Amino acid sequence: MTVTNHAYIHRVVNLLEPDGDVLLNMSPEEALRRVESGDPQQIDEIDGHFAILATVGRTVHMARSIGRPMRYFLAKRAEGPCLVVAERMEQLRDWLRAEGLGDQFHPSYTRMVPAHYLMKLQLIGCPDPNPHYERYFTPERNRLSTDLDQIGMAYIGRLAEECSRWLDRIEPRAPIGVMFSGGVDSGAVLVVLNHLLLKRGEPPTRLKAFTLRVDGESADADQAHQFLREVGLEMLWEVLDAESEQLDWRETVRVIEDYKPLDVQAATMMLASCRLIRERYPDWKYLADGDGGDENLKDYPIEENPELTIRSVLNNLMLYQEGWGVHAIKHSLVHSGGQSRGQVRSFAPARMFNFQTFSPFTLPRVIEIAEGIPFIELTDWDHQRLYALKGEVVARGVEQIAGVAMPIFEKRRFQHGAVKASRFAQLFPSDEQEYRDAFARMWN
Repeated sequence: MTVTNHAYIHRVVNLLEPDGDVLLNMSPEEALRRVESGDPQQIDEIDGHFAILATVGRTVHMARSIGRPMRYFLAKRAEGPCLVVAERMEQLRDWLRAEGLGDQFHPSYTRMVPAHYLMKLQLIGCPDPNPHYERYFTPERNRLSTDLDQIGMAYIGRLAEECSRWLDRIEPRAPIGVMFSGGVDSGAVLVVLNHLLLKRGEPPTRLKAFTLRVDGESADADQAHQFLREVGLEMLWEVLDAESEQLDWRETVRVIEDYKPLDVQAATMMLASCRLIRERYPDWKYLADGDGGDENLKDYPIEENPELTIRSVLNNLMLYQEGWGVHAIKHSLVHSGGQSRGQVRSFAPARMFNFQTFSPFTLPRVIEIAEGIPFIELTDWDHQRLYALKGEVVARGVEQIAGVAMPIFEKRRFQHGAVKASRFAQLFPSDEQEYRDAFARMWN
Protein backbone atom coordinates (compact mmCIF):
# COMPACT_ATOMS: atom_id res chain seq x y z
CA MET A 1 0.00 0.00 0.00
CA THR A 2 1.32 3.39 -0.99
CA VAL A 3 0.90 6.25 1.50
CA THR A 4 0.86 9.68 0.00
CA ASN A 5 1.90 12.54 2.26
CA HIS A 6 -0.11 15.66 1.39
CA ALA A 7 1.84 18.77 2.33
CA TYR A 8 -0.40 21.31 4.02
CA ILE A 9 -0.01 24.88 2.85
CA HIS A 10 -0.65 27.36 5.63
CA ARG A 11 -1.59 30.97 5.08
CA VAL A 12 -1.38 33.98 7.36
CA VAL A 13 -3.38 37.14 6.63
CA ASN A 14 -2.52 40.24 8.65
CA LEU A 15 -5.29 42.88 8.52
CA LEU A 16 -3.88 45.03 11.33
CA GLU A 17 -3.41 48.68 10.40
CA PRO A 18 0.34 49.13 9.82
CA ASP A 19 0.32 52.55 11.55
CA GLY A 20 -1.72 51.40 14.53
CA ASP A 21 1.18 50.86 16.94
CA VAL A 22 2.47 53.66 19.17
CA LEU A 23 6.08 52.64 19.79
CA LEU A 24 8.01 54.84 22.20
CA ASN A 25 11.54 53.43 22.21
CA MET A 26 12.23 51.57 18.97
CA SER A 27 11.35 51.24 15.32
CA PRO A 28 8.56 48.97 14.03
CA GLU A 29 11.24 46.77 12.46
CA GLU A 30 13.04 46.30 15.78
CA ALA A 31 9.77 45.55 17.60
CA LEU A 32 8.87 42.96 14.96
CA ARG A 33 12.29 41.35 15.29
CA ARG A 34 11.79 41.00 19.03
CA VAL A 35 8.41 39.31 18.65
CA GLU A 36 9.89 37.11 15.94
CA SER A 37 12.65 36.03 18.34
CA GLY A 38 10.12 34.34 20.61
CA ASP A 39 12.03 35.64 23.63
CA PRO A 40 9.64 37.14 26.24
CA GLN A 41 12.44 39.23 27.75
CA GLN A 42 13.09 40.95 24.42
CA ILE A 43 9.37 41.63 23.95
CA ASP A 44 9.14 43.10 27.45
CA GLU A 45 11.57 45.80 26.33
CA ILE A 46 9.09 47.14 23.74
CA ASP A 47 7.60 50.33 25.15
CA GLY A 48 4.27 51.60 23.87
CA HIS A 49 0.89 50.43 22.60
CA PHE A 50 1.27 47.62 20.09
CA ALA A 51 -0.16 44.51 18.48
CA ILE A 52 2.51 42.62 16.54
CA LEU A 53 2.39 39.44 14.47
CA ALA A 54 5.45 37.52 13.29
CA THR A 55 5.58 34.28 11.30
CA VAL A 56 8.39 31.83 12.01
CA GLY A 57 7.98 28.84 9.72
CA ARG A 58 4.69 27.18 10.69
CA THR A 59 4.59 29.00 14.03
CA VAL A 60 2.92 32.36 14.43
CA HIS A 61 3.98 34.68 17.25
CA MET A 62 1.51 37.32 18.47
CA ALA A 63 1.96 39.87 21.26
CA ARG A 64 0.08 42.97 22.29
CA SER A 65 -0.16 45.54 25.03
CA ILE A 66 -3.43 46.63 26.65
CA GLY A 67 -3.71 49.69 24.43
CA ARG A 68 -4.40 47.88 21.15
CA PRO A 69 -6.76 44.94 20.45
CA MET A 70 -5.63 41.93 18.41
CA ARG A 71 -8.14 39.31 17.31
CA TYR A 72 -7.70 36.22 15.18
CA PHE A 73 -9.65 33.47 13.46
CA LEU A 74 -8.34 30.12 12.26
CA ALA A 75 -10.13 29.08 9.07
CA LYS A 76 -10.12 25.68 7.39
CA ARG A 77 -9.16 25.24 3.77
CA ALA A 78 -8.64 22.00 1.87
CA GLU A 79 -5.02 22.95 1.21
CA GLY A 80 -4.29 23.91 4.82
CA PRO A 81 -5.15 26.26 7.69
CA CYS A 82 -5.54 30.01 7.27
CA LEU A 83 -4.96 32.39 10.17
CA VAL A 84 -6.58 35.81 9.84
CA VAL A 85 -5.57 38.57 12.29
CA ALA A 86 -7.34 41.93 12.72
CA GLU A 87 -8.48 44.50 15.28
CA ARG A 88 -12.19 43.75 14.85
CA MET A 89 -14.46 40.73 14.55
CA GLU A 90 -16.25 42.27 11.59
CA GLN A 91 -12.96 42.54 9.70
CA LEU A 92 -12.44 38.82 10.20
CA ARG A 93 -16.00 38.05 9.07
CA ASP A 94 -15.81 40.28 6.00
CA TRP A 95 -12.50 38.80 4.86
CA LEU A 96 -13.82 35.25 5.26
CA ARG A 97 -16.93 36.11 3.26
CA ALA A 98 -14.82 37.58 0.47
CA GLU A 99 -12.81 34.35 0.35
CA GLY A 100 -15.91 32.16 0.24
CA LEU A 101 -15.32 31.00 3.82
CA GLY A 102 -18.08 33.01 5.46
CA ASP A 103 -20.00 29.94 6.58
CA GLN A 104 -17.16 29.15 8.99
CA PHE A 105 -17.49 32.43 10.87
CA HIS A 106 -19.15 32.84 14.24
CA PRO A 107 -18.11 35.47 16.79
CA SER A 108 -17.62 32.77 19.41
CA TYR A 109 -14.93 31.22 17.21
CA THR A 110 -12.86 34.41 17.20
CA ARG A 111 -10.10 34.85 19.75
CA MET A 112 -8.44 37.84 21.41
CA VAL A 113 -4.73 37.71 22.11
CA PRO A 114 -4.42 38.46 25.86
CA ALA A 115 -2.34 41.48 26.80
CA HIS A 116 1.14 40.94 28.24
CA TYR A 117 1.62 37.47 26.76
CA LEU A 118 3.56 36.12 23.83
CA MET A 119 1.16 33.74 22.11
CA LYS A 120 2.55 31.03 19.85
CA LEU A 121 0.24 29.16 17.49
CA GLN A 122 1.26 26.21 15.33
CA LEU A 123 -0.32 26.11 11.86
CA ILE A 124 -0.17 22.37 11.27
CA GLY A 125 -3.63 21.56 9.96
CA CYS A 126 -6.28 19.43 11.60
CA PRO A 127 -6.80 19.10 14.51
CA ASP A 128 -5.74 22.59 15.53
CA PRO A 129 -3.46 22.69 18.59
CA ASN A 130 -4.14 25.08 21.44
CA PRO A 131 -1.97 28.20 21.49
CA HIS A 132 0.93 28.40 23.90
CA TYR A 133 1.14 31.43 26.21
CA GLU A 134 4.31 32.87 27.73
CA ARG A 135 4.05 35.94 29.93
CA TYR A 136 6.42 38.67 28.77
CA PHE A 137 5.53 41.29 31.40
CA THR A 138 5.79 40.35 35.09
CA PRO A 139 6.23 43.45 37.25
CA GLU A 140 7.62 42.95 40.74
CA ARG A 141 4.95 43.56 43.35
CA ASN A 142 5.29 45.44 46.66
CA ARG A 143 8.82 46.66 45.93
CA LEU A 144 8.30 50.35 46.78
CA SER A 145 8.44 51.93 50.21
CA THR A 146 5.30 53.09 52.02
CA ASP A 147 6.30 56.75 51.65
CA LEU A 148 3.45 58.28 49.61
CA ASP A 149 5.62 61.13 48.36
CA GLN A 150 8.15 58.65 46.98
CA ILE A 151 5.38 56.54 45.44
CA GLY A 152 3.76 59.58 43.84
CA MET A 153 7.09 60.79 42.48
CA ALA A 154 7.84 57.38 40.95
CA TYR A 155 4.36 56.89 39.50
CA ILE A 156 3.75 60.32 37.99
CA GLY A 157 7.43 60.66 37.14
CA ARG A 158 7.16 57.55 35.00
CA LEU A 159 3.91 58.84 33.49
CA ALA A 160 5.67 62.07 32.54
CA GLU A 161 8.57 60.16 30.96
CA GLU A 162 6.18 58.16 28.80
CA CYS A 163 4.18 61.22 27.81
CA SER A 164 7.41 62.98 26.86
CA ARG A 165 8.43 60.05 24.66
CA TRP A 166 5.02 60.21 23.00
CA LEU A 167 5.39 63.94 22.33
CA ASP A 168 8.76 63.21 20.73
CA ARG A 169 7.12 60.86 18.24
CA ILE A 170 3.91 62.59 17.18
CA GLU A 171 3.67 65.36 14.63
CA PRO A 172 5.19 68.61 15.95
CA ARG A 173 2.65 71.28 16.81
CA ALA A 174 -0.26 68.92 16.14
CA PRO A 175 -3.16 69.65 18.52
CA ILE A 176 -3.75 67.20 21.35
CA GLY A 177 -7.13 66.57 22.90
CA VAL A 178 -7.50 65.18 26.41
CA MET A 179 -10.75 63.40 27.24
CA PHE A 180 -11.32 65.34 30.44
CA SER A 181 -13.74 64.86 33.33
CA GLY A 182 -11.79 66.69 36.03
CA GLY A 183 -11.19 63.36 37.73
CA VAL A 184 -7.87 62.23 39.15
CA ASP A 185 -6.56 60.43 36.07
CA SER A 186 -7.64 62.75 33.26
CA GLY A 187 -6.57 65.65 35.47
CA ALA A 188 -3.09 64.19 35.90
CA VAL A 189 -2.70 63.56 32.18
CA LEU A 190 -3.75 67.12 31.29
CA VAL A 191 -1.55 68.80 33.90
CA VAL A 192 1.47 66.65 33.02
CA LEU A 193 1.11 67.26 29.27
CA ASN A 194 0.74 70.99 29.89
CA HIS A 195 3.87 70.93 32.06
CA LEU A 196 5.85 69.05 29.41
CA LEU A 197 4.84 71.44 26.64
CA LEU A 198 5.87 74.43 28.72
CA LYS A 199 9.26 72.80 29.43
CA ARG A 200 9.73 72.37 25.68
CA GLY A 201 8.90 76.00 25.03
CA GLU A 202 5.75 75.04 23.15
CA PRO A 203 2.42 76.82 23.52
CA PRO A 204 0.09 75.00 25.95
CA THR A 205 -2.80 76.07 23.70
CA ARG A 206 -1.79 73.05 21.64
CA LEU A 207 -3.83 71.20 24.29
CA LYS A 208 -7.58 71.08 24.60
CA ALA A 209 -9.57 69.52 27.45
CA PHE A 210 -12.74 68.02 26.00
CA THR A 211 -15.65 67.41 28.41
CA LEU A 212 -18.93 65.77 27.38
CA ARG A 213 -22.17 67.35 28.59
CA VAL A 214 -25.52 65.71 27.76
CA ASP A 215 -28.74 67.72 27.63
CA GLY A 216 -26.99 70.82 28.91
CA GLU A 217 -26.26 69.39 32.35
CA SER A 218 -23.44 67.19 33.58
CA ALA A 219 -21.65 66.64 36.88
CA ASP A 220 -18.42 66.15 34.94
CA ALA A 221 -18.72 69.55 33.29
CA ASP A 222 -19.15 71.24 36.67
CA GLN A 223 -16.24 69.26 38.09
CA ALA A 224 -14.02 69.89 35.07
CA HIS A 225 -14.65 73.63 35.24
CA GLN A 226 -13.78 73.74 38.91
CA PHE A 227 -10.62 71.69 38.36
CA LEU A 228 -9.39 73.90 35.53
CA ARG A 229 -10.20 77.07 37.43
CA GLU A 230 -8.19 75.89 40.43
CA VAL A 231 -5.14 74.95 38.37
CA GLY A 232 -5.35 77.98 36.10
CA LEU A 233 -6.04 76.14 32.84
CA GLU A 234 -9.56 77.31 31.99
CA MET A 235 -8.36 78.49 28.58
CA LEU A 236 -7.85 74.86 27.53
CA TRP A 237 -11.46 73.83 28.15
CA GLU A 238 -14.02 72.95 25.51
CA VAL A 239 -17.43 71.47 26.29
CA LEU A 240 -18.92 68.91 23.91
CA ASP A 241 -22.70 69.33 24.06
CA ALA A 242 -24.77 66.31 23.04
CA GLU A 243 -28.47 65.52 23.18
CA SER A 244 -29.48 62.29 24.88
CA GLU A 245 -31.40 61.31 21.74
CA GLN A 246 -28.04 61.05 19.99
CA LEU A 247 -26.85 58.33 22.39
CA ASP A 248 -27.59 54.83 21.13
CA TRP A 249 -26.20 51.96 23.18
CA ARG A 250 -27.10 49.49 20.41
CA GLU A 251 -24.81 51.35 18.02
CA THR A 252 -22.12 51.18 20.69
CA VAL A 253 -22.45 47.39 20.97
CA ARG A 254 -21.76 47.22 17.24
CA VAL A 255 -18.76 49.53 17.51
CA ILE A 256 -17.04 47.80 20.45
CA GLU A 257 -18.29 44.29 19.56
CA ASP A 258 -18.98 43.55 23.22
CA TYR A 259 -21.90 43.47 25.63
CA LYS A 260 -20.50 44.18 29.10
CA PRO A 261 -22.87 46.88 30.47
CA LEU A 262 -20.27 49.17 32.06
CA ASP A 263 -18.10 49.07 28.96
CA VAL A 264 -21.05 49.69 26.65
CA GLN A 265 -22.18 52.63 28.76
CA ALA A 266 -18.73 54.24 28.89
CA ALA A 267 -18.15 53.61 25.19
CA THR A 268 -21.48 55.26 24.36
CA MET A 269 -20.18 58.47 25.91
CA MET A 270 -16.82 58.08 24.19
CA LEU A 271 -18.57 57.56 20.86
CA ALA A 272 -20.60 60.75 21.31
CA SER A 273 -17.47 62.68 22.27
CA CYS A 274 -15.47 61.46 19.28
CA ARG A 275 -18.32 62.23 16.88
CA LEU A 276 -18.60 65.80 18.17
CA ILE A 277 -14.86 66.41 18.03
CA ARG A 278 -14.67 65.10 14.50
CA GLU A 279 -17.58 67.30 13.40
CA ARG A 280 -15.87 70.38 14.80
CA TYR A 281 -12.31 69.50 13.83
CA PRO A 282 -12.12 67.44 10.62
CA ASP A 283 -8.31 67.14 10.75
CA TRP A 284 -7.80 66.42 14.46
CA LYS A 285 -5.71 63.29 15.08
CA TYR A 286 -4.44 62.84 18.65
CA LEU A 287 -6.49 62.10 21.76
CA ALA A 288 -5.09 61.28 25.20
CA ASP A 289 -7.05 59.96 28.17
CA GLY A 290 -6.78 58.72 31.73
CA ASP A 291 -7.89 55.14 31.06
CA GLY A 292 -6.02 52.67 33.22
CA GLY A 293 -5.60 54.87 36.27
CA ASP A 294 -8.40 53.17 38.20
CA GLU A 295 -7.03 49.74 37.35
CA ASN A 296 -3.48 50.64 38.35
CA LEU A 297 -4.43 51.99 41.78
CA LYS A 298 -7.22 49.41 42.25
CA ASP A 299 -9.85 52.12 42.65
CA TYR A 300 -13.07 50.25 41.92
CA PRO A 301 -15.91 49.70 44.42
CA ILE A 302 -15.32 46.09 45.40
CA GLU A 303 -18.77 45.97 47.02
CA GLU A 304 -20.41 46.24 43.58
CA ASN A 305 -18.86 43.01 42.33
CA PRO A 306 -19.92 39.86 44.21
CA GLU A 307 -17.04 37.91 42.63
CA LEU A 308 -14.39 40.07 44.31
CA THR A 309 -13.00 40.58 47.78
CA ILE A 310 -10.32 43.01 48.85
CA ARG A 311 -8.04 40.02 49.35
CA SER A 312 -8.48 38.85 45.76
CA VAL A 313 -7.89 42.38 44.48
CA LEU A 314 -4.71 42.96 46.48
CA ASN A 315 -3.27 39.44 46.26
CA ASN A 316 -3.51 38.88 42.50
CA LEU A 317 -1.03 40.36 40.04
CA MET A 318 -2.72 42.90 37.72
CA LEU A 319 -6.20 41.55 38.43
CA TYR A 320 -7.97 44.64 37.10
CA GLN A 321 -5.71 44.85 34.05
CA GLU A 322 -5.90 41.18 33.01
CA GLY A 323 -8.82 39.57 34.81
CA TRP A 324 -8.29 36.19 36.38
CA GLY A 325 -5.61 35.18 33.85
CA VAL A 326 -5.39 33.10 30.69
CA HIS A 327 -5.45 29.76 32.48
CA ALA A 328 -8.50 30.54 34.64
CA ILE A 329 -11.86 28.91 33.92
CA LYS A 330 -13.62 32.28 33.66
CA HIS A 331 -11.11 33.79 31.24
CA SER A 332 -12.84 34.72 27.98
CA LEU A 333 -10.99 33.43 24.94
CA VAL A 334 -13.20 35.63 22.75
CA HIS A 335 -12.76 38.91 24.64
CA SER A 336 -9.83 38.44 27.06
CA GLY A 337 -10.23 39.75 30.63
CA GLY A 338 -10.06 42.88 32.75
CA GLN A 339 -8.86 46.03 31.03
CA SER A 340 -7.25 43.81 28.41
CA ARG A 341 -10.87 43.43 27.31
CA GLY A 342 -12.34 46.74 28.41
CA GLN A 343 -9.85 49.06 26.71
CA VAL A 344 -11.88 48.59 23.52
CA ARG A 345 -14.45 50.95 25.09
CA SER A 346 -12.07 53.83 24.28
CA PHE A 347 -10.06 52.41 21.41
CA ALA A 348 -12.90 51.39 19.09
CA PRO A 349 -14.93 54.65 19.17
CA ALA A 350 -11.76 56.67 18.59
CA ARG A 351 -10.67 54.38 15.78
CA MET A 352 -14.10 54.68 14.16
CA PHE A 353 -13.52 58.43 13.78
CA ASN A 354 -9.86 58.08 12.77
CA PHE A 355 -8.27 59.33 15.97
CA GLN A 356 -5.03 57.96 17.37
CA THR A 357 -5.42 57.45 21.12
CA PHE A 358 -2.80 57.48 23.84
CA SER A 359 -3.58 56.02 27.26
CA PRO A 360 -0.36 56.48 29.26
CA PHE A 361 -1.65 54.75 32.40
CA THR A 362 -2.03 51.50 30.43
CA LEU A 363 1.62 51.38 29.38
CA PRO A 364 3.61 48.52 30.94
CA ARG A 365 6.28 50.87 32.29
CA VAL A 366 3.61 52.81 34.21
CA ILE A 367 1.78 49.68 35.37
CA GLU A 368 5.16 48.43 36.59
CA ILE A 369 5.37 51.27 39.10
CA ALA A 370 1.76 50.78 40.23
CA GLU A 371 2.27 47.06 40.88
CA GLY A 372 5.28 47.91 43.02
CA ILE A 373 3.11 49.82 45.51
CA PRO A 374 2.74 47.91 48.82
CA PHE A 375 -1.06 48.10 48.85
CA ILE A 376 -1.59 45.65 51.70
CA GLU A 377 0.84 47.44 53.99
CA LEU A 378 -0.66 50.82 53.13
CA THR A 379 -4.32 49.83 53.52
CA ASP A 380 -4.31 46.94 56.02
CA TRP A 381 -7.17 45.42 53.95
CA ASP A 382 -9.40 48.45 54.52
CA HIS A 383 -11.65 49.34 51.56
CA GLN A 384 -11.90 53.04 52.26
CA ARG A 385 -8.15 53.43 52.70
CA LEU A 386 -7.68 51.69 49.36
CA TYR A 387 -10.16 53.99 47.59
CA ALA A 388 -8.50 57.09 49.07
CA LEU A 389 -5.02 55.97 48.06
CA LYS A 390 -5.19 56.90 44.36
CA GLY A 391 -5.96 60.56 44.97
CA GLU A 392 -3.18 60.82 47.54
CA VAL A 393 -0.57 59.17 45.32
CA VAL A 394 -1.45 61.01 42.12
CA ALA A 395 -1.85 64.45 43.71
CA ARG A 396 1.50 64.19 45.49
CA GLY A 397 3.17 63.02 42.30
CA VAL A 398 1.67 65.76 40.14
CA GLU A 399 2.72 68.45 42.61
CA GLN A 400 6.30 67.17 42.69
CA ILE A 401 6.59 66.73 38.92
CA ALA A 402 4.54 69.65 37.61
CA GLY A 403 4.40 71.98 40.61
CA VAL A 404 0.60 71.99 40.54
CA ALA A 405 -1.66 71.30 43.51
CA MET A 406 -4.52 69.61 41.73
CA PRO A 407 -7.94 69.16 43.35
CA ILE A 408 -9.17 65.65 44.10
CA PHE A 409 -12.83 64.80 43.62
CA GLU A 410 -14.75 61.65 44.48
CA LYS A 411 -14.54 58.94 41.83
CA ARG A 412 -17.28 58.93 39.22
CA ARG A 413 -17.59 56.75 36.12
CA PHE A 414 -17.56 58.49 32.72
CA GLN A 415 -21.10 57.40 31.87
CA HIS A 416 -22.47 58.68 35.18
CA GLY A 417 -20.70 62.01 35.03
CA ALA A 418 -21.73 62.98 31.50
CA VAL A 419 -25.50 62.72 31.96
CA LYS A 420 -27.83 63.29 34.90
CA ALA A 421 -28.90 60.16 36.77
CA SER A 422 -32.60 60.31 35.88
CA ARG A 423 -31.80 60.41 32.16
CA PHE A 424 -29.14 57.70 32.45
CA ALA A 425 -31.74 55.20 33.65
CA GLN A 426 -33.83 55.91 30.55
CA LEU A 427 -30.90 55.56 28.17
CA PHE A 428 -29.45 52.23 29.28
CA PRO A 429 -31.03 48.86 30.14
CA SER A 430 -30.51 47.57 33.65
CA ASP A 431 -30.50 43.92 32.53
CA GLU A 432 -27.25 42.63 31.01
CA GLN A 433 -29.22 40.19 28.87
CA GLU A 434 -30.44 43.05 26.67
CA TYR A 435 -26.85 43.92 25.82
CA ARG A 436 -26.06 40.27 25.12
CA ASP A 437 -29.10 39.96 22.87
CA ALA A 438 -28.08 43.05 20.90
CA PHE A 439 -24.61 41.60 20.43
CA ALA A 440 -26.04 38.29 19.19
CA ARG A 441 -28.34 40.05 16.70
CA MET A 442 -25.33 41.76 15.08
CA TRP A 443 -24.23 38.51 13.49
CA ASN A 444 -27.60 37.21 12.22
